[in-house]
Amino acid sequence: MKDFFSKAELQDNPIRVLKDFLDEEDANEKAKKYESMRFVGYVLEIGFDEATIITSDPFKQAVGGVPGGSFLIMAPENFEGFSPHFTLLRVTAAAPTPLSKEVQQTYFELHKKSMPELDIFTKSELQWGAFSSKVLGMFYPSPENLNQLAFSGDVNNIISAHRYKVYSPNEKLLDLIVNGTVKKENQFSIGKLRVTECQLPFSGKGLPNVDVNVSTNDFRGFRTAMFGKTRLGKSNVVKIISQSIMETTSTDKAVGQIIFDINGEYANDNPQDGSKSLRSAYPDRCEVYALTERPNTPSQPLKLNFYEQPDSCLPILRTLLEQINQTAQNVRSFSIVQLPNINEISQLSPGSLRTRSVRKVQIYWAILKKAGFPVNEQRLRALNLTGGSQHSPSHFDPHFNQQLVSNVFGNGGNSPPQNLDDLVTHLETIENFRLQNPNNPIFQGQNGPLFDADDLGLLGFLNPAIGGGPRILRPFMIYHDPQAGHFVQQILQALDNGKTVILDLGNAADEIRRYFSDLLSRAVFSHQEGKFTSDSLGSHFIQLFFEEAHNLFPRDDKDFTGVYARFAKEGAKFHIGIVYSTQSPSTINRELLAQTENFFIAHISSKDEVNVLAKLQVAFDGLQQDILRTRTVGYLRMLTFSNRFVIPLQANKFEINQA
Repeated sequence: MKDFFSKAELQDNPIRVLKDFLDEEDANEKAKKYESMRFVGYVLEIGFDEATIITSDPFKQAVGGVPGGSFLIMAPENFEGFSPHFTLLRVTAAAPTPLSKEVQQTYFELHKKSMPELDIFTKSELQWGAFSSKVLGMFYPSPENLNQLAFSGDVNNIISAHRYKVYSPNEKLLDLIVNGTVKKENQFSIGKLRVTECQLPFSGKGLPNVDVNVSTNDFRGFRTAMFGKTRLGKSNVVKIISQSIMETTSTDKAVGQIIFDINGEYANDNPQDGSKSLRSAYPDRCEVYALTERPNTPSQPLKLNFYEQPDSCLPILRTLLEQINQTAQNVRSFSIVQLPNINEISQLSPGSLRTRSVRKVQIYWAILKKAGFPVNEQRLRALNLTGGSQHSPSHFDPHFNQQLVSNVFGNGGNSPPQNLDDLVTHLETIENFRLQNPNNPIFQGQNGPLFDADDLGLLGFLNPAIGGGPRILRPFMIYHDPQAGHFVQQILQALDNGKTVILDLGNAADEIRRYFSDLLSRAVFSHQEGKFTSDSLGSHFIQLFFEEAHNLFPRDDKDFTGVYARFAKEGAKFHIGIVYSTQSPSTINRELLAQTENFFIAHISSKDEVNVLAKLQVAFDGLQQDILRTRTVGYLRMLTFSNRFVIPLQANKFEINQA
């Protein structure tokens, strides 16, 4: 040991704290300062995965107790023939000793006789016990660089049990254990080491005061999961991570962030609980886009263009109609229509199928126009649904067959609609004719009825015989902007400039939240993929934060083709990192869970849920009961890319000047 540390090239190795610790233990033992020692006990039985430790009450009292889940270190009595190292253990449970039955018999006899005092010899016998521990791995000097610390998740050899001693690490060793393998770049403190929920000091010994550090480099391009019941600190950790990314990239602006803020807590201060928002903390680094402008929060409008995303916006209208309890038959028939995606229409070959698909969208446009939704017709022409030039008069022509047009408008026919106002009149006239002549064979084509159920649902709502029609959509115009869509490019530009963009989606319907999440997620993925293809990613990353992730990410193992699935499978390649929060691990796709590198776990109340977590991330196996029992706000179990084992911590509270 002395020879090892006497070599100049080993002077800077972090494992030097082990030498200092063992030297101090040796000095205290020689001076008979047993109350200052960190010695816990001896190894009774040892294996590559588990070890059984025998201990005594005075040992446990001297170190302030040995609670379940705490870290212990195991080291040989001497390092002759070995490089300095120690094995890290986690206490898992009480264990029987070879004399357990005899001890129980003694307890029984004592209680039966109600003996008030124990003689010194009986006390000495009864104070011994044992506990089992899990072998987490080994710390040792890196063979490649003797100034660096190395950790392995296994041990390369075990010697006879009697040659080991077990200690409760002091604060310097605990700091080495929890922070020694964390990337040195862009470190920040996320909380304090907290082994147990109970904070009552044992035997007058103080609790350890050890910072738990993480590196923002462990989040860039990686997947991070936050699981646990609501109101237990997940959002607080999200704020700390986002804040730390801004702090560590204040010079190079190397990370842009986008936060889907479904409760408005990242964009807006909460005076009730004294909570400051990220926007308040970093007004120069944050930009807020809001569906509804809030008095004290500067923001840009976040609107939908109902014309240009018919397949996404009609389900949103359905949700909004349900909220105002619109149940008329024509309203229900309209709201359940399945509209085609405009991009998919453009890929169809000219012919009947494309004409019918375009016609559905045109009827939907006519409904919006009649309801009073403002429109930029030039943008609709630029979509080129009908395949003509941008200035072609046929963009609003439903292309009904000439026989129908002659029957409805007379032999002179009717010129095709030139704009949306013409389209509304054109469709209303045809629908009136159909209602007056429902059995006219003109409405039967060679390939079946001219209008299918979706067409009839749209036309019945456009020109209702009874009940409400387009006018009942007018309250929803507050969500609409005919120029919407430009904000996507503005947000991408802000992300490239290292800004943190917060989408305030508070009080919005789930469909609206999902729409914006889908829209911007696809835009970010396409943007980063394009930069990857052109070899222009550089060192820039984009980080996305999702709450209530179970509403977005696919749960079915077979459904793994959408944009969120691609974040999980290809995000790192395109410099995209995600942080997702939800209460239950089982609601997230198993493949996504298996590929997630970072975990922050608060209290979970279901055994099934913690078992799902332990099956997919083996590092949590054995900690299920701890997660089920503890409910303190901010008390989490953390595993990051830099950590090889789970670390229990009390998270810092987000504060403006914390980082």
